[in-house]
Amino acid sequence: MLLNLTHAFGFGLVTASILAIATVALTMQYSVTNVPNFAQGDIMTAGAFGAYTTQFVVNNVIVQAVAAMVVGAAISFFLNWFLLQPFARRGAKPLILFVVTIAFAFVLENTMLAIYGGSPVLYKLGDSPPNQIGPLLLTGRDLVIIATALVSLASVYIVLKYTKFGKAQRAVADSPDLARVSGIDASRVVHLTMTWAGAMTGLAGFVLAAQVGAFTHTLGFTFLLVVLAAAVVGGIGQVNGAMIGALLIGVGMEVAALYIAPDYKQSVAFVALVITILFRPDGIIPSPSRRAVQL
Repeated sequence: MLLNLTHAFGFGLVTASILAIATVALTMQYSVTNVPNFAQGDIMTAGAFGAYTTQFVVNNVIVQAVAAMVVGAAISFFLNWFLLQPFARRGAKPLILFVVTIAFAFVLENTMLAIYGGSPVLYKLGDSPPNQIGPLLLTGRDLVIIATALVSLASVYIVLKYTKFGKAQRAVADSPDLARVSGIDASRVVHLTMTWAGAMTGLAGFVLAAQVGAFTHTLGFTFLLVVLAAAVVGGIGQVNGAMIGALLIGVGMEVAALYIAPDYKQSVAFVALVITILFRPDGIIPSPSRRAVQL
């Protein structure tokens, strides 16, 4: 039983790595718009399809990952530039902008259905036999996914903490009006943040597709609840909180799969979400400002 538990913990680290990339991206986007992006799951799917399509042209994993990021960044830029910002300039409330992301999600999902069909597509990165690493049983692909997450999250931390753009981004997240008064181009920061978050979302779709092997146009949509749960559990608007929430939810789902049917393991995310909303609505790391990204 202990051996199964350690293996489940290893699988949980892989799930948490995928989840962390997507959750941090959602947190970054939310921090500067105050609007949860319901289309994020479908942007993940678009990134996965971008990598899948690129595989037919270039059989290089790095190129496929970059393609997924480019697709995610382009879609997020379009969503913000042509839909969210025009509505925001006309004084639309966050609820209206949230509805816009819902509508965009359905359009994007059905577009992918029309292009790729409803049957699963196979996306394999080659055979990857499991290796015993201490008490954990991980494949080479698992290690690449974990390493990708660590590099991505470290880059986010460094940029937000130590660069001029990172300081501007946090200023806009804390108070857009005060940031404008201080001479910061808030609109530009929002555009860049949305594009950056879109690239990370596309990357999350790529690693998720690589992990599951076969997927359909609903890949990211079915993962969206888990991402939202991790963001809320960790503390929405908190980068560190997003990482902690992703780790707890990811490991929790895989450990729970030892005791319940694996098809129901995502219910762990739903239960964690409900408990957090009831007893600690600000999440594990509360934010002094719900719109601030704290490091």
